[in-house]
Amino acid sequence: MSLTLGMMGVAVAAVMMMAMMPVIDRVIDRQAATQAADAAALAGVIDGHAAAVDAAEHNGGELVAWEIDGAVVTVSVTVGSMTATARATDGP
Repeated sequence: MSLTLGMMGVAVAAVMMMAMMPVIDRVIDRQAATQAADAAALAGVIDGHAAAVDAAEHNGGELVAWEIDGAVVTVSVTVGSMTATARATDGP
């Protein structure tokens, strides 16, 4: 009897972990997108659009939006299913 209950407990835990995987994947993608967007914005404000693209790709993302307004660069980067936006400036 205790072996059966133990096996049921393992089975329930496995099902719960499988159900949580999409949520965990989205959390990881969101964090990675935020990191890639921060890096792309900083690179973009220093060295321009090509540097922003390279920084996004180096961090596992894809630059999907780029805007420059004076000294402010705003980018959006997608990683997996998540997109993050970041802004950087070389001025005060």
